[in-house]
Amino acid sequence: MEHFQTDIVIVGAGPVGLFAIFECGMVKMRCHVVDTLEAIGGQCAALYPEKPIYDIPGYPSILAADLVEKLHEQAAPFEPTYHLGQQVNAIAKNSGGFTVTLSSGNTIAATAIIIAAGCGAFGPNRPPLQGLEAYEGKSVFYMVNKRESFRGKKVVIAGGGDSAVDWAISLSELTEKLYVIHRRPKFRCAPESAAKLEALAASGKIEMVIPYQLTRLEGANGQLSKVIVSTLEGEEKSLEADILLPFFGLAMELGPIADWGLNLTHSHITVTPSTLQTSTPGIFAIGDIATYEGKLKLILSGFAEAAQAAHAAYKLVHPDQALHFEYSTTKGVPAAA
Repeated sequence: MEHFQTDIVIVGAGPVGLFAIFECGMVKMRCHVVDTLEAIGGQCAALYPEKPIYDIPGYPSILAADLVEKLHEQAAPFEPTYHLGQQVNAIAKNSGGFTVTLSSGNTIAATAIIIAAGCGAFGPNRPPLQGLEAYEGKSVFYMVNKRESFRGKKVVIAGGGDSAVDWAISLSELTEKLYVIHRRPKFRCAPESAAKLEALAASGKIEMVIPYQLTRLEGANGQLSKVIVSTLEGEEKSLEADILLPFFGLAMELGPIADWGLNLTHSHITVTPSTLQTSTPGIFAIGDIATYEGKLKLILSGFAEAAQAAHAAYKLVHPDQALHFEYSTTKGVPAAA
């Protein structure tokens, strides 16, 4: 067992957690970062590394994996220590701040904690289809790791949110045939994305299967041959398919975070908007897991919250030093080791 000492423990190595390393580093605070996944990047890396993201300032479009790599590169000069494939099992208050106990048994002493855990542990919401397990990982997938593997395939996408629409738009460039199944004409996505989807459907690149829902799968040895869909009235339609991509969102669980004594609102951590501090002084929450009045669940909001939390935590880490704020353009950043 090892014991570590640092200024800040960041729980979560997704994009917002990675940017928090940079913001803490800019005000001379050292970070240790803990994540249950084996690699950095959170959902961006685990679920949709090749999904384009359109709302990052300065990037009209950037792939999720590329964004993670840029954030990793941006944080590197501040030499964070990563504890990947590990979970924070417990947090205990001590005279200097907190002792964080990991699932490995290792401990980290820190003055403050920043929780950037998205919405906790996550997994896909699976459609209730008989025999689904036989196809999972072979011809039914809940994420797209490599777009190129769908080239020339007959693909069925089910869902009506951003992931379903964004991947339909992206994969329409590669597939032999692409169906989009949704139970109603209106999609829960950005208006611009909905307009692109309609245009692709009008051009014949996508076939809209509305209002239908998944009913059963047909195939052999884990390989799909048909996806059967039906209306609420029971009218069925058979779609020839090689691959099914059900995008019905993620099932989120807070895990041990729920036992840390923080104020929770519907599985989110309530914070003070100006500092992002939780109900426990010295513990901050940023990104999707944080909630307050007027909260916007946007990745750029999480980035701004990382800066706010870092500046608020500075007062705890360096109580006798005034923070003389400088813009990065004048202050610069250290060179990567």
